[in-house]
Amino acid sequence: MHKLLWNFNLSLDTQLPPSLAEFFRRRGFNATHVIDYPEGALMSDSEIISIATMENRIVITKDIDFFDYFLLKGYSPAIVLLQLGNIKNLNLFLFLDKQIETIISLFKEDFERLLLINQHKIAIY
Repeated sequence: MHKLLWNFNLSLDTQLPPSLAEFFRRRGFNATHVIDYPEGALMSDSEIISIATMENRIVITKDIDFFDYFLLKGYSPAIVLLQLGNIKNLNLFLFLDKQIETIISLFKEDFERLLLINQHKIAIY
């Protein structure tokens, strides 16, 4: 386990594995998954957005609705939209481990942004 020098709060959406929150915690992040909240996987997108905004969290999701919300509102919460298709958890962890420093540097530049990540590029909004 290694601690990194940033302090970003992350909130993982329903479609992502709960073990991904642990993956991020091992890397020094304050990470929660929707199942960590009383409403659990039944939380609506608006509830996730509200909590992420109140707790200053970056939402990590595969749900395109968060992209639409961000484009309409243009502000908090920050969002990482993963467009990696059906990917095994191990491959997801390996992919994110390779991208994590780039992702963090982009949020250090401007916290209120949306990152759309696929296998080939990171698009910034």
